Amino acid sequence: MLNLSVVLDDAAHDTPDRDALVFGDMRLSYSFVNTIANQVANLLRSRGIGPGDKVALACPNLPYFPMVYFGILKAGAVVVPLNVLLKRREIAYHLEDSDAKALFCFEGTPELPLGEAGWGAFGDIPGCEQFFVLPATPLATEVPYGESLWAAIGDQPGEFETEQTEATDTAVILYPSGTTGRPKGAELTHQNMLMNAMVNDSMFEGSGHDVFLAALPLFHAFGQSVVLNTGFLRHATIVLMPRFEAGATLDLMLAEKITFFAGVPTMYWGLLTHEGGHDQGQLDQIAANLTTAASGGSAMPLEVLTRFGERFGVDVVEGYGLSETSPVASFNRPDRPARPGSIGQPIWGVQMKLVEDDWKDAGDGPGEIAVRGHCVMKGYYQRPEASAEVMRDGWFRTGDIARRDEDGFYYIIDRSKDMIIRGGFNVYPREVEELLMTHPGVSLAAVVGVPHDSHGEEIKAYVIPVHGATTTEGELVSWAKENLANYKYPRVVEFRDELPMTATGKILKRELR
Repeated sequence: MLNLSVVLDDAAHDTPDRDALVFGDMRLSYSFVNTIANQVANLLRSRGIGPGDKVALACPNLPYFPMVYFGILKAGAVVVPLNVLLKRREIAYHLEDSDAKALFCFEGTPELPLGEAGWGAFGDIPGCEQFFVLPATPLATEVPYGESLWAAIGDQPGEFETEQTEATDTAVILYPSGTTGRPKGAELTHQNMLMNAMVNDSMFEGSGHDVFLAALPLFHAFGQSVVLNTGFLRHATIVLMPRFEAGATLDLMLAEKITFFAGVPTMYWGLLTHEGGHDQGQLDQIAANLTTAASGGSAMPLEVLTRFGERFGVDVVEGYGLSETSPVASFNRPDRPARPGSIGQPIWGVQMKLVEDDWKDAGDGPGEIAVRGHCVMKGYYQRPEASAEVMRDGWFRTGDIARRDEDGFYYIIDRSKDMIIRGGFNVYPREVEELLMTHPGVSLAAVVGVPHDSHGEEIKAYVIPVHGATTTEGELVSWAKENLANYKYPRVVEFRDELPMTATGKILKRELR
């Protein structure tokens, strides 16, 4: 028997009075979080939902998320976390595609009308039988759209004997963000998720009582495994942020003495470029508390990596993975010197190699990363053909192009889907972006291929300039031409105040093409 909810059970048993969650002025102990999770499990059982049934959860980083997440797992059911930015039609698709029998949905706010969208989607899918509202007002029993969580669990016992689940049973179905075509649900087992948390815990330095900042969305694989599950496994205190904002993040790092921060590269860029409000003494105090800074989700620009280490006195350790790999597949391990710009080496129990289109070994590359080991998903839910396209003999093809050095460290070159083919030459946008970000007038850059009559694709750069910079398009194009091969430099530069991003902070290149 193995159930991911053991990370909460164990923490509630060993450190019942420790703060598990901090949200604003609210501080909730492990015993309280566990009691509510038990009530959620009892509620599901009383409504006829049990082992193997799918239960969707649409909620930002609020205390509700872990309480409901682990309650679903305790009941032996499968959690289907939903991106909180989905609209009614998209939520309905996910409910239907995952065969969800219930939906726990945050009531929402005027800026994030999630409850309205969720309620509408629930009504569109007859097979989804239960709808529970997570109220915007704490402990509210009367809410619009449906049944309040607090009313529903009011008479449920606070004790629950966790259902007997096997290591190979599905724990979570994750729908990766930024995919092409109709989203597919990656089935991750209790073993996938628990092993990922355990290996993460073994790699990251601890401080006795760690304080994690949950700025990454918990509905995403990165936030779930590296922050929530690893944090609970470590009996840490998790400080919740519903939405990343650089100034508020620095405030929380200072006030709550954050020891562990995990983010995507754009978050680190945001912390570095935030202006005003924090003097050097405060930044020094943040740096003194911070023991671990982890990055993933996309490749970290070397310029950001270097500057963060200089500013906060801690080296950012880069890792790599996808929803389909639970997500962590490789990391720069603390027991070995990190290689700037590298995604490290495979984590314990995992193999990686580079392959060509026909699965032939690509040696040290460039080639597409393939992963095998305890982190790889069972497959895409009810998509055997799609699973077969990316999986063979336990290996999973990631779609990411990389090279490997003589010591076995991997370096991402680019997403295979992002590669630009200009006049028959392959151009990897990351290489161009790395160069552009060394220009003193460039703060952030995203490079894409746009259609071109004679070359097939032309290279275009979207640039957020440094505040006060006066660099022109012509100057930047000329400078890039001096530093890149003729087929690589961008012919077009468009300046922007901001770039479109996913809820997890990845730049949405498909919206720029």
